[in-house]
Amino acid sequence: QVQLVESGGGLVQPGGSLRLSCAASGSIFSINYMRWYRQAPGKQRELVAGIAGGGSTNYADSVKGRFIISRDNAKNTVYLQMNSLKSEDTAVYYCFADALTKGSTIWRAYWGTGTLVTVSE
Repeated sequence: QVQLVESGGGLVQPGGSLRLSCAASGSIFSINYMRWYRQAPGKQRELVAGIAGGGSTNYADSVKGRFIISRDNAKNTVYLQMNSLKSEDTAVYYCFADALTKGSTIWRAYWGTGTLVTVSE
């Protein structure tokens, strides 16, 4: 099994910055894609940013130029640097990992429990 634990959420004013972290632990053999999703009240969960094991990244149009995703493979950790935050960025942010556990040949999807980001005066 793989556990994902997010941290770094909180309350921030518009225009401010936050850095989210997500650490994966457990019987990990390898992690391929790691992604950040978010879900605002009354809305569907949406992809914010993703990063492959080799480092290639992709972003939702709404966060391009403001958010930066990165990862530390040695620590099995993914980060999301969020700058120039807007009220519409308010949501619960979830970490996702596509991982292979030791002794398995099947890649599985794992989710964290989420961290709340509130952008408000």
